[in-house]
Amino acid sequence: MNRTTSTQRIAFLGDYLPRLCGIATFTHDACESVAQAAPEIECFVGAVNDRPEGYDYPPRVRFELQEKDLHSYRRAADFLNFNNVDVLCVQHEFGIYGGPAGSHLLALLKEVRMPVVTTLHTILREPNAAQRKVMDELVSRSDRLIVMARKGAEILRETYQVPDAKVDIIPHGIPDMPFAGSDVYKAQFGVEGRHVLLTFGLLGPGKGIEYVIEALPEIVRQHPNVVYLVLGATHPHLIAREGERYRLSLQRLAEDRGVKDHVIFYNQFVSQEDLKEFIGATDIYLTPYLNEAQVTSGTLAYVFGAGKAVVSTPYWHAQELLADGRGALVPFRNAPAISTAVCALLDDPARKQKICQDAYAIGREMIWPAVGRRFLESFQHARADRKAQSRAAFAGWTLSSRPYALPPLRLDHVVRMSDSTGIYQHAIFNVPNFHEGYCTDDNARSFILCNLLDESGSLPATQSLDGLATSYLAFLAAALNYETGRFRNFMSHGRQWLEEAGSEDSHGRALWAVGTGAGRSRNEGHRKLSAQLFQRGLPAVASFTSPRAWTFTLLGIHEYLRHYPDDPKTNVKAMRALLTAKLVKLWNDYATEDWPWFEPGATYDNARICQALILSGQWMPDPEALEIGLKSLRWLVSIQKTQAGHFRPIGSNGFYQRDGERADFDQQPVEAQAMVCACHEAFRATQDPLWPREAKRAFEWFLGRNDLGLPLYDSSTGGCSDGLHADRVNENQGAESTLAFHLALAEMHHAEQLILPPPAPPL
Repeated sequence: MNRTTSTQRIAFLGDYLPRLCGIATFTHDACESVAQAAPEIECFVGAVNDRPEGYDYPPRVRFELQEKDLHSYRRAADFLNFNNVDVLCVQHEFGIYGGPAGSHLLALLKEVRMPVVTTLHTILREPNAAQRKVMDELVSRSDRLIVMARKGAEILRETYQVPDAKVDIIPHGIPDMPFAGSDVYKAQFGVEGRHVLLTFGLLGPGKGIEYVIEALPEIVRQHPNVVYLVLGATHPHLIAREGERYRLSLQRLAEDRGVKDHVIFYNQFVSQEDLKEFIGATDIYLTPYLNEAQVTSGTLAYVFGAGKAVVSTPYWHAQELLADGRGALVPFRNAPAISTAVCALLDDPARKQKICQDAYAIGREMIWPAVGRRFLESFQHARADRKAQSRAAFAGWTLSSRPYALPPLRLDHVVRMSDSTGIYQHAIFNVPNFHEGYCTDDNARSFILCNLLDESGSLPATQSLDGLATSYLAFLAAALNYETGRFRNFMSHGRQWLEEAGSEDSHGRALWAVGTGAGRSRNEGHRKLSAQLFQRGLPAVASFTSPRAWTFTLLGIHEYLRHYPDDPKTNVKAMRALLTAKLVKLWNDYATEDWPWFEPGATYDNARICQALILSGQWMPDPEALEIGLKSLRWLVSIQKTQAGHFRPIGSNGFYQRDGERADFDQQPVEAQAMVCACHEAFRATQDPLWPREAKRAFEWFLGRNDLGLPLYDSSTGGCSDGLHADRVNENQGAESTLAFHLALAEMHHAEQLILPPPAPPL
């Protein structure tokens, strides 16, 4: 196939230098190697930024996207389409893209019209639910997949059912270095005459360096001239979370073991040219990683291909590369085995030299020029499999084929309504109403929102909700009366509790919030306190009689079980079974063909009951609960949809009693929010496309698709009006309403990552 006529533009997507990470280096090297292998092809890069100011990129970078900004992924897709890119090469690692499990990337892949070749840097044999969903769609949206080891292809085949014909095994590229002894490089580092052991790469706890330090006393006893060089900066994200705690612990360990004169830490991210010098000075390379599930190691590839002896734990890539005596494999977390393997190589120079020569010979297939040619072959294969529509596809960008345009996140009013105590209940127009004080209900909603937004990765890098989340959680902690195990609800502006115990519903909502914190929070202190509050507050629910208190507690239980699936302290699963059975009994007692509902009246937060049963039905599992949840939700949809096709929630001015007239007004935002969330839960359970349509219908109620044709969401303040009356919108923007909108928006953003729009029609 003639490259000049078939492929003219190749775009690479991933982190990029000068950003300091292994993916950035790989993207740079891959792009340059392809550009050198085919100089007639235009190669350029789309760089992923993890900070708002970006980086000082070279001209090779033609566009940038912000890791946590979903809209920037769609803009990037438009750029690629309008520039007639022939092949997009994506570098995939779950952690470098925004959204749950990096799901923001899917927004781009759903939009691009050219063949996609995805390089998989991590392939999980046991992904969690979010990772599995992202991986399945990534596989579906990629024309070809590149893995760097046979183990990767095996996992794709066995775990993700990817046919071998779709996978190209291309080794991790390495720089081309001459085969030379280490002595010629040692003088510049002042280690001439010493045996140099090396570990390099971004530093973090999973590297297992402590086990090498534990092994050093025995190594030094047998070979006193050994020096262990730990080369590399601490990972920037680890620095942000905990500073240099891991590096300092290693330094203290070296001192405690009496080997501080034999350990050198070089806390820098070195250039490739400097790295070559360090590798050249190495006698034995050590990768004591702690986890088998590492399918690719760029550092291992670099040193092995340069012809160096390697001692490694048996993670997947090492098992493959060092098989048949091409290196020494030692058990995980085993310092004596490391010392034995290192000393055996130092004691047998002839064996060590043969290992080095064999590794170097294999490494000739791994140098970047050879790898670049292999990448080109994969790109051409992808082009042959599918002709790109390129700009001609613009005619297919109808509304039905494009994602639903959601309002941008704006939390100004949430911040305005909050202080160091928590969030105020009510507002007069868009001004907090101090007279009404605070309540547990709204602080629970606020804490749930903070956790959902933080987990989703949708917050701009400049915005953090950690301070607000701390205030909301502190309010919930103060609300719990530890003596009675009950949450209080109302607090005055003067911080005085106005009751000994709140309603059962407010208690259930508090459990929902702290369950969410326990299950989702990335703040360890928040997660632990949330779990403690959940455990203290859960037993009281056993005596409750409110169906909505049961419902909210069930939602909290499902959140809690995300992180604590087998908690020995609290019999959470038994409580889930009890509350589910109570709701099923209500259904059996009250539901008829004409009134398929749990009570004599449908009142407020109705769809949450359906959602709780759908969740229980999926995860207990309980087929009866699932069917009841779906059937009752279908009925709610049917009675809350007008002939004109818009959502009309049951009004709070009388609600809807069996055999009576339903109230149509005083429509509340919480009803629309509950319907959005319940419908998306139904979709996750059934994959029925009815449910996303109904979720969208309910969400559009906030934006003006309602009985009055007036929006309740105020895009200028980020607030939401308190309800819809027969003749007007309630202009007050209280906490409950504003939080209902933002929670519904967060759910819509989350769902759109996993719900595929219909494909554009072929031209």
